[in-house]
Amino acid sequence: MVFGGATGVPPVDRRGRQSLDIVTSSLKRVIVRLFIALDIDDAIRERMAGFMDGLRGFAPDVRWVRTDSLHVTLKFIGEKPTDFVTKVTEALGAIRVAPVEIAFRGYGFFPTAKSARVFWAGLHAGPELQKLAEAVDGVTASLGVEKEEHAFSPHLTLARKSGGAGAPRRQKGDGPNRVFQNLQEKLAALPEPEFGTMTAREFFLYQSQLSPKGSRYTKLQSFPLRAWSSR
Repeated sequence: MVFGGATGVPPVDRRGRQSLDIVTSSLKRVIVRLFIALDIDDAIRERMAGFMDGLRGFAPDVRWVRTDSLHVTLKFIGEKPTDFVTKVTEALGAIRVAPVEIAFRGYGFFPTAKSARVFWAGLHAGPELQKLAEAVDGVTASLGVEKEEHAFSPHLTLARKSGGAGAPRRQKGDGPNRVFQNLQEKLAALPEPEFGTMTAREFFLYQSQLSPKGSRYTKLQSFPLRAWSSR
């Protein structure tokens, strides 16, 4: 039997078209949790893994980040429909910033040592990292993402107090606690940790998926770091 006349293509009736439109619209409304970050070199990751393994027993009640998930966050976007991924990918591809050299060393606590909620490793970089963070913030703001109110504070989160946010600045509910006290006493007896230096030559758009075992991060797109050509 031949459908749809000489073409052999069956016609789509009104109900079929409506169903297709509903499916397409539903796909656009699927929500994904997004952020933009730099990955770290394997050698640095391994040194941090050893550092963290030696400290977990001094703060057993906090949530330690899986070492394969360590990254330098440039911008947390949050939950967006899937069609936003295409828009932000195109916009991020226009960023031109030179590769960034980063030295990883030291540690600290957010918001303060006495009211510790986050344990982090420090990083030190030239002005390119700040330029990159500002460029990413500007691009995402043009797509309706809330612009950052405070200066960029680069760090690597190693552990968080259970139920605590990762934000550097004081949050509602922050106050003196002893969750990290034993860890802080242990760290005070150790030399400042040095994890190494790397050159970041690309940054990434990540999807974050929450699960009972912790967040799982998937790279959706990479973007090369390169300065504007003088040619």
